[in-house]
Amino acid sequence: MKKCLGLIFTLLIVLVLAACGSSEASSDSGDKKTITFGATVGPYSNMVTKALKPLLEEKGYTVKNVEFSDYIQPNKALDNGDLDANLFQHKIYYEAFEKEHDMDLSEIKVVPTAPMGVYSTKYDSLEDIEDGSTLTIANDPTNLARTLIMLQDAGLITIKDDIDPLRADVDDVVENSKNLKFQQVEAGQLPRTVESEDLAAVPGNYALAAGLDLLNALVLENMPDDYRNRVVVNTADLDTKWAKDIKEVIESPEFEKIIDEEFKGFGKPEWMK
Repeated sequence: MKKCLGLIFTLLIVLVLAACGSSEASSDSGDKKTITFGATVGPYSNMVTKALKPLLEEKGYTVKNVEFSDYIQPNKALDNGDLDANLFQHKIYYEAFEKEHDMDLSEIKVVPTAPMGVYSTKYDSLEDIEDGSTLTIANDPTNLARTLIMLQDAGLITIKDDIDPLRADVDDVVENSKNLKFQQVEAGQLPRTVESEDLAAVPGNYALAAGLDLLNALVLENMPDDYRNRVVVNTADLDTKWAKDIKEVIESPEFEKIIDEEFKGFGKPEWMK
């Protein structure tokens, strides 16, 4: 009898250990069925819920979306495992953030992004802009450089040839055909200046948050892909099945159709063109 009890006890231990091993293997494989996204409140949270969530659910996933009101916590939550992926940031930002905070992040795919635009209640076109008009622009280096690139593409200014346009400053403007007067303000305040000043160069996320219609801009930036938002994960998860399924969904015709219908005016990345 004792031998039988001993044998049963041994078998139970083996079964428990086998179950634990199987569970660990399943966890390590990344074969999960619940994906938790983090996104900033506004268009990119909407992109998760209106585009990524329904298409991933068709693949059998349960998708949760956690909204954030700042640009710090989504990466911290991703790094500590509270999120599986986030959608709110461009390449330059996340690479600087991971270096500063000793993280290891990677992008799955660049997504369509709300472009910066020049808005005005005074002028209906770039040709109407009067000499000496005031243009409000962002005072932070990243958005300032984007603004100057957009203005150069529109033929309003010329930037020095010997500098990196992604780091351009007002001092690097060598030609200003309309003699625009630049007034630098904090980026989040730019929508408020649309009515009070002649012109305002407003980043897309702030424009949408303020109820501006992207399609009403006098000009929209031809945004470099480095400035487009992307789905970001911890590098250790980059090759998991669920991460590959996110990539497959973003690359699908169904995703692009939703973007065209729900996110009008969003600039598409190079891979979509």
